[in-house]
Amino acid sequence: MRSHLLNDATAESYRRSVTEGVERVAGKLAATRGPFTGVTPAELAPAIDAVDLDRPLGDASAALDELEDVYLRDAVYFHHPRYLGHLNCPVVIPAVLGEAVLSAVNSSLDTWDQSAGGTLIERKLVDWTNGRVGFGPAADGVFTSGGSQSNLQALLLAREEAKSTDLSKLRIFSSECSHFSVQKSAKLLGLGMDAVVSIPVDRNKRMQSVVLAAELEACRAEGLVPMAVVATAGTTDFGSIDPLHEIAALADEYGAWMHVDAAYGCGLLASPTRRHLLDGIEKADSVTVDFHKSFFQPVSSSAFLVRDGATLRHATYHADYLNPALPHVLDSARTGGTPMLAERLPNQVDKSLQTTRRFDALKLWMTLRVMGADGVGSLFDEVCDLAAEGFALLAADPRYDVVVEPQLSTLVYRYIPAAAASPEEIDRANLHARKALFASGEAVVAGTKVDGRQYLKFTLLNPETTAADIAAVLDLIAGHAEQYLGETLVHA
Repeated sequence: MRSHLLNDATAESYRRSVTEGVERVAGKLAATRGPFTGVTPAELAPAIDAVDLDRPLGDASAALDELEDVYLRDAVYFHHPRYLGHLNCPVVIPAVLGEAVLSAVNSSLDTWDQSAGGTLIERKLVDWTNGRVGFGPAADGVFTSGGSQSNLQALLLAREEAKSTDLSKLRIFSSECSHFSVQKSAKLLGLGMDAVVSIPVDRNKRMQSVVLAAELEACRAEGLVPMAVVATAGTTDFGSIDPLHEIAALADEYGAWMHVDAAYGCGLLASPTRRHLLDGIEKADSVTVDFHKSFFQPVSSSAFLVRDGATLRHATYHADYLNPALPHVLDSARTGGTPMLAERLPNQVDKSLQTTRRFDALKLWMTLRVMGADGVGSLFDEVCDLAAEGFALLAADPRYDVVVEPQLSTLVYRYIPAAAASPEEIDRANLHARKALFASGEAVVAGTKVDGRQYLKFTLLNPETTAADIAAVLDLIAGHAEQYLGETLVHA
């Protein structure tokens, strides 16, 4: 079985296997006619259940043949222009090249002696991103698995910086449209989900800073501790950006850690035309960025950034076998009579919640070295421009109610029938339309709720999607909804 290990003796086998895999995937991408086949779990499960993992095929070609049946044929393809569902993006080719390299070399980014140049590349990209944010020379950060992990680390640091021995008194403030990971992190950190104070949003789905000010004052008056304020730069449902300057001023006044969840909106950091939408982010104590959203990177590629790198010490743990704590000064007897500073190796595990960690930074590195920041930012500008076109279509279409004009690339809307129908019937019609569209495989859209009512959502992250695609999908949705309502009325 040693013949399956990747080493100098198996280089030719590696080349043949990977080339065949690349050719099959390339052929699949070129031949895909829709984002999904519409297969159901019940239809697909038997093929996977039938695989006997204790009887290997022994051949990469045979395994790829099998993979066609259990995965490739029925995968959801984000590169298709009518995938309009969640915050998933098609990926740029330089990043895919980086993925191939990092998987083969298999560096682990926890310690210098497992990664060497990889450590320095990650640090360089963290510095580059901090520069784009507007942080100063004391800033630092680390790559993470995604926005949820970054938000957890932000609130961990905020908890420790609050220096309160009574966790029950700590409070976190975030908008009602913030990501669920804020509540989840509070629970994981021993604060409880009740520690999160939800701040209402305005008509544009942005946190109301006036209400935030009142809640912070009430927190102080009750003898509680305002631990953190989480501002969102690109909410999951609406792409809305909270008023960062106003929130920063309030966080500073009340001594709260300010975290900006820019998992979605981080693409603005590279935008040639829209960077100003993030003005104020430089005042944050920490920032979440997800390159695997608006930088068009493969999952996972994310980072957690801090304005003051010293705060990352709250995530540090020294293990003797991995990253032992070193004395500041080596004993003079060991250094020929002259005291010397101990060598401080750049171990990224000192900053991370993870230990073993992939070299995900290489994907972004390859992207920037091939395309440049403007190239990536222009792609994000394209999908934001497309969202503006989509909003105009929805606003002019009497079949639809659209919630808010987008700041980024998300549209939330609801089919409204011409004939009278109850809100509950309209809810069911929209839910049915989404499911029927998914089952058809013609397009994929997402769903959410607004004020308790069922809405649909376009998340536009594919520059190949056009206004014509949006119009066609709106017609399909209306057709499914009308058919459902028609059948419902007949049987009523």
